[in-house]
Amino acid sequence: MTVEGTVSGLEERVVGRAWMVRLDPADRRGAAVRVSCGRPACAPQVLPSAAVGRTAAVAHLATHLRAAPGPRPEASCACRAAECHTHVRADGPRDRAPALRCGGPVVLAVVNDRQGRWWQALECCARCAAAHPSAKIVATAPAAGRAPAAGARGAAGPPPAPVGPHFSHASSSPAPVPRAVPAPRPRPRRNRRTGKIAQRFVPYDLHPVALRDELIELGDLFRAYQQRPEPDLEQLADLHARKAKAFHTWAEVTGETELRLDARRAEQAAAAALLQHQQRTGQSPVGEGEVTNRLLPGLTQWDHARTVLAHVAEHTPLPGPEARLMAVMLTLRSALTGIGNLVGQDVKGLPLTEPEELIGRLVDSGWLSIPGTADDLLASRPESPTPITIPSLMPDDDGRGPFDFGRKTRPKLSGWAQRVVGDKKLRKKKTGAATRLLALALAVRTTTDGRLGPEGEGIDLAILTSWCAVEPDELEPLVEQLTAADWLEEAAVTGGRLTGRLAERVLQVSCPLP
Repeated sequence: MTVEGTVSGLEERVVGRAWMVRLDPADRRGAAVRVSCGRPACAPQVLPSAAVGRTAAVAHLATHLRAAPGPRPEASCACRAAECHTHVRADGPRDRAPALRCGGPVVLAVVNDRQGRWWQALECCARCAAAHPSAKIVATAPAAGRAPAAGARGAAGPPPAPVGPHFSHASSSPAPVPRAVPAPRPRPRRNRRTGKIAQRFVPYDLHPVALRDELIELGDLFRAYQQRPEPDLEQLADLHARKAKAFHTWAEVTGETELRLDARRAEQAAAAALLQHQQRTGQSPVGEGEVTNRLLPGLTQWDHARTVLAHVAEHTPLPGPEARLMAVMLTLRSALTGIGNLVGQDVKGLPLTEPEELIGRLVDSGWLSIPGTADDLLASRPESPTPITIPSLMPDDDGRGPFDFGRKTRPKLSGWAQRVVGDKKLRKKKTGAATRLLALALAVRTTTDGRLGPEGEGIDLAILTSWCAVEPDELEPLVEQLTAADWLEEAAVTGGRLTGRLAERVLQVSCPLP
């Protein structure tokens, strides 16, 4: 073989093989995952969980590796064809470091990410494989054979240089390489701190470096806080606030939506922890007075209370305040499954003029279903409650209903509404259903110190009249009744808004606005 033929053969390089197995969410809310392979003949698989999917992905890649032929000595780097960071850094115009040259035998390597979301098989040189921190060598190509010697009758010339795969990244004329080139040691990592926060690994190459250090430090601080013998809510609120700020910056750097959602959740957790700290220490968010321990103690439960009232306002089957009040109490009894229990005293305790007729009308409308008659329901006792069904609240085929709170939250919300509606002074004043509805509306529209409306600016009268199912001119007498029952203080109807504040005795049932 001539020198020209050898050079031509070296220049006609084949690109190394590369394929990837990925693990991606199958849907946004469920736990199912999709396993997909870069090979064209492999169909995606949907599996129930990430753990099962990860096992299947590793097994699928192992099957490919066993069936695939070994690495080819004449192959060029697959990662070079894909413009990996190693080659881009060496060839980039802004690089000031020495150029990184390929070298060593061709190997078949597997690289993966730290989160276990993808695995990639690469046919590349040993030096490029060593540049990947997670690379594992599966097989190594054998050394290329020597070319036959030229000459005749024992007059042999000097043996030709051993011919191996040509890995030069820039040279125009290929040059032979030694038969066995040892794989170079990976460069020592410098300042590659890693850590974990909120079940997420912090990438060692995350920039800016100050953000990476803040995330790693926060992860360590959260783990240290979990080891505390006693909780410190003020410190916890500060940690959540720092986490929210760091995750917002992280989301801006990477563009991941899930990080923004985690940042918002951290903000809510910080506010809830700070409020609990203020309640325990007697501090007020505005610096004056005392904060009473509320019946519903957290931001999440306050939002759930507003969600239930908003749902009832849109789905009350009959007009009038009595039907609206009845719908509130029945909805809270069967919010999660559409099925609940009711006794006669629950209905008799409400300010209803004709409860039997109202129950009958709700049943006739199809909104409510009971096994017997309205009289049977009113006669039922705690030891034998009447089962009730509200079809509109039953979960659909996907198991989702109109509310997303848990089983432990439902009785808390029901008890909170019963506490408001059954207030002792409201019962003594013999207030009607519209007045009790107004008390519910005001309880979920206050500031932390009890002032009405967002930031204490008052509540639009149109909102209150719509919720109480009354005419505008009927609202002011209802306000007067709440003031007489020591429910409201400094109440005034001016400029189309109701201003004032809740009395101190009822602050415990309030659900402040965020």
